[in-house]
Amino acid sequence: MSSTSSTWRAIGAGLLFVLALGLASCTSKSKTVEKKAPAAETAPEKVVVPPAPADFPELKIPADNPQTAEKIALGQQLFFDPRLSVDGSRSCYSCHQNEHGNGGETSLAVGAKEKQLTRHSPVIWNTAYFDAFYWDGRSGSLEAQVKGAWGGGNMGVGAENLAAKAAEIAKIKGYAKQFKKVFPEEGVTPDTIAKAISAYERTLICNDTPYDSYAKGEQSALSDEQKKGWTLFMGKAQCAVCHAPPLFSTAMGAPGGLYYNVGIGTPGKADDDVDVGRFKVTEQDADWGAFKVPSLRNASKSAPYFHDGSVFTLAEAVKVMATGGIDNKNKTPLLADRGLSDDELAALTAFLGALDCGGTLEQPKLPK
Repeated sequence: MSSTSSTWRAIGAGLLFVLALGLASCTSKSKTVEKKAPAAETAPEKVVVPPAPADFPELKIPADNPQTAEKIALGQQLFFDPRLSVDGSRSCYSCHQNEHGNGGETSLAVGAKEKQLTRHSPVIWNTAYFDAFYWDGRSGSLEAQVKGAWGGGNMGVGAENLAAKAAEIAKIKGYAKQFKKVFPEEGVTPDTIAKAISAYERTLICNDTPYDSYAKGEQSALSDEQKKGWTLFMGKAQCAVCHAPPLFSTAMGAPGGLYYNVGIGTPGKADDDVDVGRFKVTEQDADWGAFKVPSLRNASKSAPYFHDGSVFTLAEAVKVMATGGIDNKNKTPLLADRGLSDDELAALTAFLGALDCGGTLEQPKLPK
């Protein structure tokens, strides 16, 4: 049996188990009406924690960009190198720093020449498991996303100027030597630079959280409150519908990704002023205002939240989603007010803290 199959069987088992628990509870209450036992003799309800999937699916590596240690090391240097930007002010790392949970510090990303961009920089742990990139999924590969950010507002080079910038990088002796070894036939080009950075990004795997330890059998890895939150996550709160474990995003591994309108960015705006998200890519009415489902890994470290960075605390982000999102003309029917108490919301938020990633992005010495 494949690891993917095992994972989804475990998820299904967890959801069915919580449903069965709810039905059993209803039956128990019915019997209590028929035979009114004294309150003191009623046994306390046992909370059964659902199973936790642990195994990640197999990571797909493009046939035309195989992983090698030398290529990954080269990509790591390029990821941190501001010389790739139009003015030497920004690197890929500028939008995905350790101290901000590997996501953006500000609500909206800031690009080269201090240009404010239109969306928040997301966490990129496990990003290689996505099938499409950017909040709207407009890039179909990591390589395409790298060239998009490099030529677009993030790095400010301009798509038409990427070859010229690659020629500048080729003049750096250290890089020239590495590219000759890693890409002996192609040399330094926009495509080989994008391939190297993508190879590095495919190594950014977060699978060492307290949740992962718990899923592998370490019961003490989660606190009692986090276990309560995990039970709510899989059951009453129905978070797993969009954030299925162990990757905690159903958009990861889904061909083309998954996109939903949860209402963020719509209140008080005319339709023409709303960031329409996926609709701009597909021009399908069902995608109006819809954005890719992010992973919840490292969520407690990566405020602010959502595609516009408009929610500043994890507790508030949890509340927005658990109470049904924000009404608008295209809000997904998957969202509804789950009727969680303040204590339940707190437990759910506490559980998300168990998804904190243990790794960091390590800055290498840059070539001269």
